[in-house]
Amino acid sequence: MSIIISEDGKNARKIDKAGFDKEKYLQNYIHENPESIPVYEIEEDKKLFVLAREYKTESGPIDALAIDKDGDIYVVETKLFKNPDKRTVVAQALDYGASLWRHSDYSEFITNINNVINAKFHISFEEKVKDFFRIDDEELVKTIEAIKSNLQQGNIKFVILMDSIENKLKDLIVYINQSSQFDIYAVQMEYYKFERYEIIIPKLFGAEVKKNIPVAASSQRKVWDEQSFILQAREKLSREAEKIINLYSFFKNESNKIKWGTGSSNGSFAPMMDRLCKTISPFSIYADGTILVKFSWLDRHGYKGAVDKFYNIFTDELSRTTKIKIPTNRSETFKIAKEDFLDNYEDIMNAIKKSVKSIKL
Repeated sequence: MSIIISEDGKNARKIDKAGFDKEKYLQNYIHENPESIPVYEIEEDKKLFVLAREYKTESGPIDALAIDKDGDIYVVETKLFKNPDKRTVVAQALDYGASLWRHSDYSEFITNINNVINAKFHISFEEKVKDFFRIDDEELVKTIEAIKSNLQQGNIKFVILMDSIENKLKDLIVYINQSSQFDIYAVQMEYYKFERYEIIIPKLFGAEVKKNIPVAASSQRKVWDEQSFILQAREKLSREAEKIINLYSFFKNESNKIKWGTGSSNGSFAPMMDRLCKTISPFSIYADGTILVKFSWLDRHGYKGAVDKFYNIFTDELSRTTKIKIPTNRSETFKIAKEDFLDNYEDIMNAIKKSVKSIKL
């Protein structure tokens, strides 16, 4: 196949299909340009964020490891046409997926990914995911929880990138998708070069198989405010809504700023306290009484002495006065469930007040 390039309808030139010299170049290309993987043909608005190249597993390095906003994990493998048997790459990709599932501890996995992201972008994994997918704290938590669940259950999707795909491989991928729980796709990356410009034409195979798997409908984002948050709290918690409203009133007086969430279904706010960190709050607090505790994020971006004092007082008080389970690993984000908040309201308020008092001038 060739393409024709012209300028204002004149001086047309034929550009013949070229080829990638090395697989490393193709790996680097998709890492720098993840939009070149046409997952939008699987589902509209879907896109991939490439977490790492050459991600190590017990079975060898994965060419590229990626996620989407829903927390789905993708093993991406690249092979050039000159490789003899394209069908072996399917077995290789599945082997990497099995190794990723069987031998990955989630905490270690996230630590490794965070180190890679921080080295490349100089921000944390959580911040980069929020920025890349343009999501808020509530949606980020759902994404991270889905990543954890998919990793632990081995729910992994596979993408095989090639400069040319033979019919046997197309048939194999369609058969696997139709006859199993696997989701595996092949992408043919046609490559053209014109002067300083590179032209990539990606073609996706495998998405034509429709599986009977329900997909949650997407909802529009909204920005919450004091009035809508309190109204929803009263709807969700009835007479006990005053507990979450009192917590909001406390933070309204004690924090430098209230940052409102943009989740579609559950109102939330995050109290910003500059003495801890100017960019990240220690909590996301929801209208249904759930509290997300985010000290792992503060550790990377807050003022260490203040964060340490705040964290130690808060967790010591909770451990002493309640039975709320606190992760032994401080790097883990954790939730105080609605029931725990309502049942231990006075003790939680006391722990928060003592923690906030510890960082006041």
